[in-house]
Amino acid sequence: MLPDESRSGARDPDSLAPATTQREARDLATEPDATRSRRNRPIKYLIWVLVLAVFAGAFVLILRHKSTPAAAPSRHGASGSPVATTAATAKSGDIGVYVDAIGTVTPTYTANITSEVTGLVTVVHFTEGQLVRKGTPLIEIDPRPYQATLLQAQGTLERDQNVLAQAQMDLARYRQAWAKNAIPKQTLDDQEKLVLQDQGTVKLDQGAVQYDQVQLSFCHIVSPINGRVGLRLVDPGNVVQANGTTPLAVVTQLQPITVVFSVPEDSLSQIAPQLRNKAKLTVDVLGRADQKQITTGLLLTLDNQIDTTTGTVKARAQFANTDNSLYPNQFVNTRLLVNTEHNATLIPTSAIQHDGTQAFVYVLADNVAHRRAIQQGVADRGNTAVTGINPGDVLATSSFDKLEDGGKVKISKAAPSSTSSGEPGNPASSGSSAP
Repeated sequence: MLPDESRSGARDPDSLAPATTQREARDLATEPDATRSRRNRPIKYLIWVLVLAVFAGAFVLILRHKSTPAAAPSRHGASGSPVATTAATAKSGDIGVYVDAIGTVTPTYTANITSEVTGLVTVVHFTEGQLVRKGTPLIEIDPRPYQATLLQAQGTLERDQNVLAQAQMDLARYRQAWAKNAIPKQTLDDQEKLVLQDQGTVKLDQGAVQYDQVQLSFCHIVSPINGRVGLRLVDPGNVVQANGTTPLAVVTQLQPITVVFSVPEDSLSQIAPQLRNKAKLTVDVLGRADQKQITTGLLLTLDNQIDTTTGTVKARAQFANTDNSLYPNQFVNTRLLVNTEHNATLIPTSAIQHDGTQAFVYVLADNVAHRRAIQQGVADRGNTAVTGINPGDVLATSSFDKLEDGGKVKISKAAPSSTSSGEPGNPASSGSSAP
């Protein structure tokens, strides 16, 4: 028999441990997934916090590395070396005030020659592009029909002239007879009126002869002006019509020649008074790039009214054109000189820089650049009249991206290849205009 303790179910603690462990394992195996997830959540949060902290630290290090400025080179160059720049000297001189415009070369005279008679073209005397003088033969039209008509008119005239002569002789006899009371007064009066009628007939015949002579002359076409003949528009054997609209030849005068251009109405106050005073205003003709001057002439006149659609008035200038550099209907650039400013301070336009609306230059003295504000005036062919500096001042003309007020400079003969010639929007002026 076992003791009472054994029957009551009391067991040794060591013997109970394996059974307890097995029950817990069974409980864990049967525990729901949600309960296990809640138990593992703090661990996952801790892992994510650590990962985010690592990424945040790396991001901060990258930003700090990028924001740390590298050892930027000084505006004066490495180790504070002077900036190399080219220079120009301000000078005192004269500069013109111009009005720029686009003009058209217009011949002084252009003759569109048409036929005044109907007939057959027999001869074309000119060659295409030939320079002709006034009166040079150009075209011949068959004159025979008009010669025959003229001959008839001349015959009629001769007959009527003789009839008139006979009537005048009879009148002389009647007057003598009347003086002797040999004939009645009525006979003398009738003969006087007959003579007057014959005189009228003779005048009609003379007019017919002259008309036929003119018609005959139209068969021989000559140049009405000095100039150059264009392309041939008619050939021998063609029949031309009287008063036709198709020209037989075109002759254009080239020397002298004119240019018609338009100027703003605001410039009339400068131009018109000088024309009234017989002033000779010069006009320059430039090439398409406004760089090469082709020729120079004089302003002739202004038009008598302003074009309300454009606010401009037409002007005409005349040029000798001895070298035939101007061609009819050619488009050219013109510059009308309306005034000249004397003893102005002139500097290269390339030396002028802009800071907003303020123009300035760098004045070089003792190898140091000094920024100086200026006021711009008239510009002409790369030079500009300014105020704010004095003649003789040395100005920087390059390396503006490196120059600064008070910085050291070194003047070189050639502009450095890496420097900027100026700020955007500040091109050097190749022409000029009225202020």
